[in-house]
Amino acid sequence: MNNHIEALSYYLGAFVDELTRLNVCDVVISPGSRSTPIALLMEQHEGMNTYLHVDERSAGFFALGIAKAKKRPVALLCTSGTAAANYYPAVCEAFHSRVPLIVLTADRPHELRDVGAPQAMNQFNLYGTFVKQFTEMALPEASEAMYHYARMTTQRTIASALLAPQGPVHLNFPVREPLIPDFSLESLWDKGRGEYTGVVQQGNVMMPSEYVDSLVGRLSHMEKGLIICGDDSHSEIAAFAAELAEKTGYPILADPLSNIRSGHHDKTMVIDCYDTFLRNELLKETWKPEVMIRFGGMPVSKALTQFIKKQTKAVHIVVEESGQWRDPALVATEVVQASDIAFCKALIEKMPVMKKNDWSLMWQHINEKTKETLREMETYDTAFEGKVITDIVRVLPEGATLFASNSMPIRDTDSFFFTSDKNIQVMANRGVNGIDGIISTALGASIMCDPLVLVIGDLSFYHDLNGLLAAKLHELNITIVVVNNDGGGIFSFLPQYEKKEHFESLFGTPIGLDYEHVVKMYGGSFSRVNGWEQFREEVQKGTRAEGLHVVEICTNRDENLTLHRELWAKTQDVITTSLQGESK
Repeated sequence: MNNHIEALSYYLGAFVDELTRLNVCDVVISPGSRSTPIALLMEQHEGMNTYLHVDERSAGFFALGIAKAKKRPVALLCTSGTAAANYYPAVCEAFHSRVPLIVLTADRPHELRDVGAPQAMNQFNLYGTFVKQFTEMALPEASEAMYHYARMTTQRTIASALLAPQGPVHLNFPVREPLIPDFSLESLWDKGRGEYTGVVQQGNVMMPSEYVDSLVGRLSHMEKGLIICGDDSHSEIAAFAAELAEKTGYPILADPLSNIRSGHHDKTMVIDCYDTFLRNELLKETWKPEVMIRFGGMPVSKALTQFIKKQTKAVHIVVEESGQWRDPALVATEVVQASDIAFCKALIEKMPVMKKNDWSLMWQHINEKTKETLREMETYDTAFEGKVITDIVRVLPEGATLFASNSMPIRDTDSFFFTSDKNIQVMANRGVNGIDGIISTALGASIMCDPLVLVIGDLSFYHDLNGLLAAKLHELNITIVVVNNDGGGIFSFLPQYEKKEHFESLFGTPIGLDYEHVVKMYGGSFSRVNGWEQFREEVQKGTRAEGLHVVEICTNRDENLTLHRELWAKTQDVITTSLQGESK
């Protein structure tokens, strides 16, 4: 018995210690019995920050949010059985959004598998192709070789999670009873360390100088170019993209998640209203870029994606550090396997300053004309969902974070988040684009990002109500703006809207819930606003206070659709008139 407890304590102690040595210092734990030894050791280790979350589905997204905000791996720990299955949605999102999650599942020992033991199921390769690596850990043994194995396996696993493209990994731990480690053991955290350093360090993929010279030569003869920046985790990309745009004369079409629209860098070449003006048929037929250079994930804008697809004669350069480039438009003519920063630096160093031409001026002019028209909605008294974004940005302080839920909030952020000199970070879950786990992800991010404002629809809010528990348990600060149109507002913009007979029952799906009571149950404050001045006051109040604050603004789906369409129609008229004037 004593030998088992010693093996359990030293073996798992070496594992936990190695996590912290590799800078995995945050873990989200869901309570359970079989995971007891790992949970206790993590709680005891001075280098580990532990967060409890009862609901595993919410816990998975909570860990995802921490990892996204801190830009480093975060661990998840649960017991055996369906607890592990509840991590699946967050694991899928982490895989597709390239976030390093270290998923740790406890399991029954091998003799209790497939024999009807309670809370036991097949956890081998549980997450399939949605993790970069799966490892079935050996049972604890009291030997230096096994302590060394625990550390080396940890190193390999973390290296896999961090290797581009980053992503989740899964370690499954079979454990026998008894499950309580012995904290009185001498040198509990030191076993298996040896003389090696065990540091996992990633390098940058660089471009051959021959290719750089060739590309510079070609770009020097292409006046009509675009730089397209999607979701990107590199905070430094803004300044480098701006410098590259200045050298080439190519406008930057900046997705809100690129975080290039806001900040203290030069935004002269940043185009922020393309989602609106690229709907114009005359513009799409007459503006033909010769080259497009794309960084990061595919942008949110459907109008931009359709525009990209139409440019069949252009050179499409996709810059992607990993070998798994993202090109759903299927138009890439060249894929450069290098980091965004390395690519920009190489071109900036060798690229001559190109003479300014009408191409960039056209994009800037149409962008400003479009923005002037869109800004007319700032005078609306009606509860227009696009104005939710502009008014939030208006009151957000320097250094704040705006987290946009999927469905309409991220699309309105794309359309109505205009360039700002304030440094405002924009975040979202755009891996699989689901509406689940949004509250939890935002709360996880709020640990690092304060103040943080989440904009979310009523259905997405309902979907992750359990996630609010984290705000109470860990005393987190967050302001949540619930845009309540009583249903799935995005479907009003889709062809399903024309099928009136079944629209409300299948797509509109009104649920008619009053969220005030549930918010107060979790210790938060709730306000339902009746005008824009009150809305701005409540949002601003939330960003300055501690704790959970929910601000609900009620909108009408049909009215919101009409206002969007009227605004788009007006901008199209302005754009067409401007284009026709230029052609004369």
